[in-house]
Amino acid sequence: MNVILFGATGMLGRAVLRECLRDDSVTGVLAIGRSPLGVTHPKLRERVQDDPSDLAAAGVDPAAYDACFFCLGVSSVGMTEEDYRRVTHDLTLAVARPLAAANPGMTFVYVSGQGTDSTGRGRSMWARVKGRTENDLLELPFRAYMFRPGIVQPVRGVPSRTRLYRVLYTVTAPLVPLLRRFAPDLVITSEAFGRAMIAVATPGTEVPGHILRPADINRLGGAPTSKN
Repeated sequence: MNVILFGATGMLGRAVLRECLRDDSVTGVLAIGRSPLGVTHPKLRERVQDDPSDLAAAGVDPAAYDACFFCLGVSSVGMTEEDYRRVTHDLTLAVARPLAAANPGMTFVYVSGQGTDSTGRGRSMWARVKGRTENDLLELPFRAYMFRPGIVQPVRGVPSRTRLYRVLYTVTAPLVPLLRRFAPDLVITSEAFGRAMIAVATPGTEVPGHILRPADINRLGGAPTSKN
């Protein structure tokens, strides 16, 4: 499959990129973002631009791609709802709508969050905005899947770009084995997250629904198809 990847500089996006480059079923990846990746690979093409949603500027032919993995996101801390909606909902739909219109056979996978409010009317601002984003994506005429990860354990050298998150991962690392033992469906690894994204875009995969939680992501994570 040929893949478009947004947000590849973040922890989850970088994990998805790593698995795409390792997986023999992925023949090409176009990474679109505001910052360079610092990664080279025969399968990887990169487009750095101020507006990631400008598909024409990126030279994207939607018909040439089988899947779009949308891992682009920001923290809502310190943001107004209007600003958060603009960079979360509006940017995502600015990418998704033209892709769906031009290639309804495409699979679109969106990184949402555990606790997302599907009613779009709850008290939590970020959860409302994410919920509206999910709902609008699910109404588009392509195969859309919402990933709601819970606790993500970074592995295989995949870092977080956010200093606070890096500190939290370091402090809580000793607790992760206990969580994985007693509550295995609450914790996923960054590696399993990337593999699960590829799985839902692979024809013939049995996917349990369009909203995927940690237990679903773990089950889809499976074994990699390439050991490179």
